[in-house]
Amino acid sequence: MAAVSTEDNKLFCFGLGYTACRLAERLIGEGWRISGTTRDHDKGAGLKLAGIDTCIAHGDDLGSNLATALRGSRYVLVSVPPQDDGDLVTQLHGGDISVLSGLRWLGYLSSTAVYGDHGGAWVDEATPPVPSSEIGSRRLAAEEAWLALWRERGIPVHVFRLAGIYGPGRSALDRVRAGTARRIVKSGHVLSRIHVDDITCVLAASMARPRPGAIYNLSDDQPASGAEVTAFAARLLGTKPPPEIAYNVSEISPEAGRFFVDHRRVRNNLIKTELGVSLRYPNYAMGLRAIAAGEIG
Repeated sequence: MAAVSTEDNKLFCFGLGYTACRLAERLIGEGWRISGTTRDHDKGAGLKLAGIDTCIAHGDDLGSNLATALRGSRYVLVSVPPQDDGDLVTQLHGGDISVLSGLRWLGYLSSTAVYGDHGGAWVDEATPPVPSSEIGSRRLAAEEAWLALWRERGIPVHVFRLAGIYGPGRSALDRVRAGTARRIVKSGHVLSRIHVDDITCVLAASMARPRPGAIYNLSDDQPASGAEVTAFAARLLGTKPPPEIAYNVSEISPEAGRFFVDHRRVRNNLIKTELGVSLRYPNYAMGLRAIAAGEIG
């Protein structure tokens, strides 16, 4: 990542969730100042101990602390998911963001669900999004709201369409260990994934090389079925994989079933050619081995 002057290295995160906190951890190590929002008082206290200034959100209201917390931010990350009535960050705080002096980069974390079902074919950033799920439709509407702020107010918006996120504390290893993993098999069906540390690498690269209006796919190089990944995780842990279960929409939960509604493979060429990113974990096997080694080490 290109050098950033000490006056400029402040990031504000709307939503200090899994990915945002991982990015914050990385940037704090590079001398950045980080602040952001959370709804959890206990989590907020822990984040402050880690060097992150927090605003506690009460419902959808961040109160008068927001203007103070945002002040001086040159970079803004938005990881708050859209709700039934739209993207609340644009609705409630688009004006606050638009008057930030010297804002250089805003990243919105979206989802590859916006592409919908392509029968297993590859999609890239030039593929027209045609969401087939409520989640995908909400994400696409949120993307359009943010990009409208770029076109109409000049906010330097960048959209990142994330494949399935995994990483330490949130992977097939955890589900196998907890006994909650299921190996549901749907013939030919695969999913694209991305390790959280590769997400932070892409975000840092984009922050160093802004291109307002850009849209990037974030995925690894090897789409794979959930059953395959679960079996590999079990082998890493030295345990027997859970039995295979044939996919039957009437017999699985809506939460599990949503992963089988769409079938596509997500290309990641643009993050490599434009941002110069070399994935640390280009496939799930490398990612899971690293997580397991970190837990043991």
